Amino acid sequence: MKWTERAVLALGVFVLCAAAAPAQIDDNPEGLNLLNTVEQAVQPQRISGTLAVFILLTVLSLAPAILVMTTSFTRIVVVLGFLRQAMATQQSPPAQVIVGLSLFLTFFVMAPTYQRVYDEAYVPYKNGQFDDEEQPLIAARDAAIRPIREFMFKQTREKDLARLIQISRKGRPRTPDDVSTVTLVPAFVISELRKAFIIGFAIYIPFLMIDMVVASTLMSMGMMMLPPVFVSLPFKIIMFVMADGWNLLIGGLVESFQ
Repeated sequence: MKWTERAVLALGVFVLCAAAAPAQIDDNPEGLNLLNTVEQAVQPQRISGTLAVFILLTVLSLAPAILVMTTSFTRIVVVLGFLRQAMATQQSPPAQVIVGLSLFLTFFVMAPTYQRVYDEAYVPYKNGQFDDEEQPLIAARDAAIRPIREFMFKQTREKDLARLIQISRKGRPRTPDDVSTVTLVPAFVISELRKAFIIGFAIYIPFLMIDMVVASTLMSMGMMMLPPVFVSLPFKIIMFVMADGWNLLIGGLVESFQ
């Protein structure tokens, strides 16, 4: 199984505490009652096809929000948006390209984390290794959340986390396990936005200098009716290409999560 497929499966386990292995559809010509199936589906092998479809649709509906809020997607897509605005290329690259590139870079950055979720939560639950637990679904959920929480803790500023804990009016946590995921996620997003804006500021500086030089040159030549952006845009593009900007930007973004 490819790592992208494992990432999708791992994300499903994280979204739902009841997410399990692919369902085994039992042949029942008389049909199955969904409510009875839910009550009897205490093991992954007992989940019916109808319930599996319900779980899959739920995962697909919640996956975008989980992907945005608990992964590297926020920082990457904001930085790429800043790049397009700084270059003033209007709709180039298109929004679909920016979002698509951000998604694949997110899967690339999150691959080690999702691999841990797959190995520590999905595989044990599929193989029934949580059978000794009183609540195997809860145990699988906790095992799936743990690697993602570690990733978010690593990227979250202590100041942002402390602020959210203060707002929640909860006591000071002694260990990371005492911090609830509901508190950790917004602190993580705030930290990601801060880092993205810092990178965006660094991206704006060279392009702003080109705009200032071009605007000053046009004013000195008396060409005040000519928009400076029309003249500066080719210089921005050639500077970005000659500096191998995509390689530097993408490499810096990926390395910023390590």
